[in-house]
Amino acid sequence: MIILPAIDVKDKTCVRLVQGDYSTAHKVAEDPLKTAENFALQGAKWIHMVDLDGAKAACPVNEEIFLKVAKESGLHTEVGGGIRSMETIEWYLTRGISRVILGSAAIKNPVLVEEAVRIFGSQIAVGIDARDGAPAAEGWLERSSLSYLELAKKMEQAGVKTIIYTDISKDGTLQGVNLEQLAKLNETVSCNIIASGGVRSIEDIEACKKLGLYGCICGKAVYTGSLDLREAIEKAGEQ
Repeated sequence: MIILPAIDVKDKTCVRLVQGDYSTAHKVAEDPLKTAENFALQGAKWIHMVDLDGAKAACPVNEEIFLKVAKESGLHTEVGGGIRSMETIEWYLTRGISRVILGSAAIKNPVLVEEAVRIFGSQIAVGIDARDGAPAAEGWLERSSLSYLELAKKMEQAGVKTIIYTDISKDGTLQGVNLEQLAKLNETVSCNIIASGGVRSIEDIEACKKLGLYGCICGKAVYTGSLDLREAIEKAGEQ
């Protein structure tokens, strides 16, 4: 299982939110690149980055930061937030980003997902962020009528290989991941599943690995020190 430490970028700094509420944003680090380089020193191979400004604006805002991290940190970089077009997808993937995450587009423009997967294959991931099992879009401000499992099946049919699942109610709370929903998702589709939201300790890493998940994103727990990133990577058995 791979461990992906997270950097959410708002106003060019590293922040964390609680339950997707932008009003709760608080700075956890000053410089995204230095933060990423520190993650690399602790053994990380991947990094998960989100353009919070872009998610609200429905277009990239902090793209230059992500390219700099991908180029200079040595980490495989996956990016989400504000990605709504083939032009943006291609722009990122031809400039050093390893994987692009489509979130709102998966709900509002499934044709885009199909086209992106056809052209870029496994470099396309879909982020399903759900509240009470209902996927949310547009920076988590709108809700879908589909269940998270229904949306996952549609994405699997579109050829998506990787799904990042976030229980919004858990995100940024340090209350533990939603193992029940993650297990159902992993059983329902053949996609690689990355857990996100609520990781608090090494026990969450062990539980996700036991479920047979592909990866786990760690954010607030790493910044607060409740999870040791090096230990998490070792426990996950990341190669």
